[in-house]
Order: sequence, then C-alpha cells, then structure tokens
Amino acid sequence: MLGFDEIILATGVTPRTPEIPGHDHAKVLSYLDVINGTEVGKSVAVIGAGGIGFDVSEFLIHSGPSASQDIPTFMREWGIDMSLEARGGVEGMVPEFSKPAREIFLLQRKAKKVGAGLGKTTGWIHRTNLTKRGVKMMAGVTYDKIDDIGLHITVSGESKTLVVDNIIICAGQEPERRLANELPNAHLIGGADIAAELDARRAIDQGTRLALEI
Repeated sequence: MLGFDEIILATGVTPRTPEIPGHDHAKVLSYLDVINGTEVGKSVAVIGAGGIGFDVSEFLIHSGPSASQDIPTFMREWGIDMSLEARGGVEGMVPEFSKPAREIFLLQRKAKKVGAGLGKTTGWIHRTNLTKRGVKMMAGVTYDKIDDIGLHITVSGESKTLVVDNIIICAGQEPERRLANELPNAHLIGGADIAAELDARRAIDQGTRLALEI
C-alpha cells in the first residue's frame, strides 16, 4: 500500500433496495439499470417519488424530441405561439404533448403530496410534465409484494394490483463504504458520508473544507 498521509473517500452512494417480498423478481429494476440502458416494458411502476423517481419517470415517459433540447417542442408543449399571432403569444393556445411512451405509476409511502420535496422553483414543472402525460401519482402507498402479475399495494386501506411489466426501485440511497472497512482512518465526504437528501453543494463544501484543513 502506498504511504499517503491522508485518504479521502468520495465513493458516492448505492441504490437502496426496500425489503418488499419479491424485490428480487425479474420484473424489478433499479434506477441504475434504467440509466444504463436496460430494456423497460410499456407499463411501469416507479417506487419512490423523490428527485430520482421523477427523473426516471420523465425519462421513460418521453417519446420524440425532448422539450429541454428542442425549442419547437418546448413551445408546443407549453402552448406558446412562435408566430406571435396569438395575443401575448399564448392567448387561446392549447398545449400539445406527444403521446407518452409508457404507462407509468409513480408511488410513494408518505401520505403527503407527491413531489412535495422537489425544488420550489422547478418542482411544479416536473409535476405538470408528468401529469399532462398521464402519469398516475399515488401517495400513502404500502408495498405488499411483487410477483408475476406485478406490484401489489395497499392505499387508504384498499388493496390494489398494478399489472405492470417492470417495477423500478427509486427508493433512495445508501453510502458506498465498502473501502472504508479497509481504510478505517479515511475521511468520508459527499454521499459516502451521508446519503440522505443527496446534495452536491454539501459534498463540494465538505471537500473544500477538508482540503483547507489537511
């Protein structure tokens, strides 16, 4: 082993897998699987409605050009007249959304409003985008089991079965600390230190302060 004076572990996080009966079923994917290109079916239940759950849902629901990268698509989806014939560019305009690529259920355990923890200035945009594309958002969900049929849940005391092709787990993260066992004196920063409410600003602050200290 090389003789470094200090070692910093900024190894990030790993996805958390909730203890739901059937969580190892072939239908179940993690958000990393989706990001890395694993094929996803036409009907999906997303477990976890935090930032990652919303991002994964937006990624899976889109068909055609992305409004974030194509100006005409953005204008059409938000009902803006690029010819400026409509008064103010918006009067009488009706937003037009492309057909959703999938049927999606976005679920959370907490009973409060889905997406309540998103950014104050952008959260409403994410909720609107998904609502306009028919994403079904459900709060106060208890996850009963996963099997060949799909995801079995209980909402407000009523049992429901979501017949879906895939269940995608977006239920938070755990610190990635496997190296910490071999490096007990290492400094932990970022997600390796605290994975809850993962925050890039906090990680950068920790790294900066630690660099100044050592």
